[in-house]
Amino acid sequence: MDPLARYEPLVDDAEAFRAACERPLPSVVRVNGIKATPDRVARAFEAAGVGFEPVGWHDGLFRLADDVSPGNTWPFVHGWVYGQEEVSAVPARVLDPAPGERVLDPCAAPGSKTTQLAALMDDEGLLVANDSNLGRLSALRSNAERCGVTNVAVANTDARHLSLKPFDGEPFDRALVDVPCSCEGTVRKNPDALEEWSLSHVEGIAGVQRAILARAVEVTRPGGTVVYSTCTFAPEENEAVLDGVVADHDCRLVEFDVELEHVPGVTEWDGERYDPSVRRAKRIYPHHNDTGGFFCAKLEVGA
Repeated sequence: MDPLARYEPLVDDAEAFRAACERPLPSVVRVNGIKATPDRVARAFEAAGVGFEPVGWHDGLFRLADDVSPGNTWPFVHGWVYGQEEVSAVPARVLDPAPGERVLDPCAAPGSKTTQLAALMDDEGLLVANDSNLGRLSALRSNAERCGVTNVAVANTDARHLSLKPFDGEPFDRALVDVPCSCEGTVRKNPDALEEWSLSHVEGIAGVQRAILARAVEVTRPGGTVVYSTCTFAPEENEAVLDGVVADHDCRLVEFDVELEHVPGVTEWDGERYDPSVRRAKRIYPHHNDTGGFFCAKLEVGA
């Protein structure tokens, strides 16, 4: 099966969609607000002869010239910037954590969204960064240290069964659930994502995603916010997961704004119908913004 072909009925321009997926992804860095400002990073890049341009919708993102590798710049080494795919900066902004809050990142490694959340929190409060893969946690810890993050507590457990006991038994104010997925939306930087793709994997991982999201809802306080995101186009991993969790848990999907061009979630796929509220989710396709592909939804707990 051609993985991209199955999504052509969902996009407005199948030819443009395929062409975008075949182009290399621009290299982007996010300014780490704990250590630097966009102006300071811009001056550093200029002094070092690093080619860059601002990303219009986010003043803390810079696209680098094709011959620049983020890890080879001294602002990266000093933790002023983090190499992060442009579209992956969306979920943390949608979650919008405040300084002093209790925030959960249940699938955190290697730390791009964790460090972004910490900066949005002014490095205050509690940020629990969990991952079930112990090996990946070393990268998370290294990135957090490089970026000067001090409000993070690193945990190693299955996010489907995460306990509040180690964290004073108190629920979280917000949770960013960026789950492991089939990664079809990363094909521009990782062509192997399609070579290793299988429908059985999509269907199997969807159950894990649903369980992780459900547990995040359970450990978030009434009135709190949970953001669900993936880098896949598969409705089985996106709208179907939301449909199941909204049906079985005390939460609802809410509207939110995204600066990038996007389309609403789909309510029908492969003979299945989903709760109409899944239209409040956002699908971001590569050909609309010259980015990777992404899916994002915002839920309110106890509503």
